[in-house]
Amino acid sequence: SRNDNVRVVRDGIIIADDHLSSLKRFKDDVKEVAKGYECGMALEKFNDLRVGDVFEAYTIEEYRD
Repeated sequence: SRNDNVRVVRDGIIIADDHLSSLKRFKDDVKEVAKGYECGMALEKFNDLRVGDVFEAYTIEEYRD
């Protein structure tokens, strides 16, 4: 999802924790992409991506009782 935070993991080490700045599928801006589909992503502050990097997208939610 475009609103998710993203961790970039390289060789088992977290090297970046950033927000998505763009998410595209077939040259169109999209709000989310389902698992298993190809897409293009850009991060706001980090751009040193390499082959083999793993993106972990997550959302922080706050619950109150």
